[in-house]
Amino acid sequence: MKQKRFLLPVLVLVGFFLLGTVLGRNLFSAPNAEKKDIYTQLRLFSQVLELVQRSYVKEVDPQELIYGAIQGMLSNLDPHSSFLKPDDYKELQIETKGSFTGIGIEITIRDGILTVVAPIEGTPAWKAGLKPGDKIIKINGKPTKGMSLIEAVKLLRGPKGTKVTISILREGWQELKEITLVRDVIPIKSVRYFTIEPGYGYVRITNFQEKTPRELVSALEKLEKENTPLKGLIIDLRNNPGGLLSAAVRVADEFIDEGLIVYTEGRLKQQNMRFEATPNRRKHPYPLVVLVNEGSASASEIVAGALQDHHRALIVGMPTFGKGSVQTIIPLPDGSAVRLTTAQYYTPSGRSIQAKGIEPDVEVPFIDPECLKKTNKRHAIREKDLAKHLENQEEKEKEKTKAGEPKNKEKAAQESRKLSKERFRYDSQFQEALRLLKSWEKIKEIQTD
Repeated sequence: MKQKRFLLPVLVLVGFFLLGTVLGRNLFSAPNAEKKDIYTQLRLFSQVLELVQRSYVKEVDPQELIYGAIQGMLSNLDPHSSFLKPDDYKELQIETKGSFTGIGIEITIRDGILTVVAPIEGTPAWKAGLKPGDKIIKINGKPTKGMSLIEAVKLLRGPKGTKVTISILREGWQELKEITLVRDVIPIKSVRYFTIEPGYGYVRITNFQEKTPRELVSALEKLEKENTPLKGLIIDLRNNPGGLLSAAVRVADEFIDEGLIVYTEGRLKQQNMRFEATPNRRKHPYPLVVLVNEGSASASEIVAGALQDHHRALIVGMPTFGKGSVQTIIPLPDGSAVRLTTAQYYTPSGRSIQAKGIEPDVEVPFIDPECLKKTNKRHAIREKDLAKHLENQEEKEKEKTKAGEPKNKEKAAQESRKLSKERFRYDSQFQEALRLLKSWEKIKEIQTD
């Protein structure tokens, strides 16, 4: 009798789960043959569950068994469908609002291997030099083969200040490399900007969150005020792993006045959606160049594809990641949720992003700036480089005074901006984007002729 009382709640829970995954479709309206097949499989599942509950070497929590079965079912579908336990679901809700604690990395499973999509700028992963395409073979010594995305995320995240060691393999490497990272609060600001030189602006979008469209508008207002007129703008989406669809649509809409931005197609009618542009009260008539690379994924590809199809921007860089699938988060009664792939994205012209990505209009490979610096920068030996050289006392006093001066906020901000610009000096893709913006009028004249 005890076993029979256990089986009934299990069937109800699994039945409810199936109802949730089809997004409200009435399971019992299915044809009789289909219903019969579902119940046959559920009977098999309940038999195995009963067997484990009765005969396994130790007693197992029924909820863990159910959660594990659901996770296994979803992970068998595709790399992006997954089951979120109540704690995981809460963490996801916090993350989309702009803040979480971890190493700052977007991951996926590619060819069965845990792979880096992109590190988020300014985070421990970014500072450690992780790159798109890096394969994470171990986390704290635990092999990642067969590991789900959720399991991997839980191992990578943790309290601020704690350490996690990952073993990565990069294309061209012969051996694994171990990198130890210190977890930190991942920054919530998704938009950064500065004036490159008079008339030309730069906006970097690191990911797409609820606040991203507002942050973009604020950045544009300040750039347009600083530069009258603003002659051109670089939008940098490189290594942007994506985020919220709604944020991507609003970002693209900021530069498009009418027409389709993106549409989705799924198996169910309610998954077929179209997102149209709306007229902008504030116009941005200047030319745009959008930088992308293999780390630009999902929402980044939606923005790049829309601007490209509307001939509103020139896309520069390397082909994007190619994540063109839509994941719908479906909450369940116990506080958990299902992240289910329900549709695919298409650009306004009907191009599928999935496993193909966005091809840039101008393909420019990225050359490691450090290599260029080492190649181009020659250091001439001077007197001060010689051992035991006589010190210049006047210069020494100046250095002491300089070191003792307190830095005010404005001075610190100026130095920060200088550092931001300095790192683009050897950035081949950035330099090509700026060159194209400066040549825009000439290119238009040639096209007209």
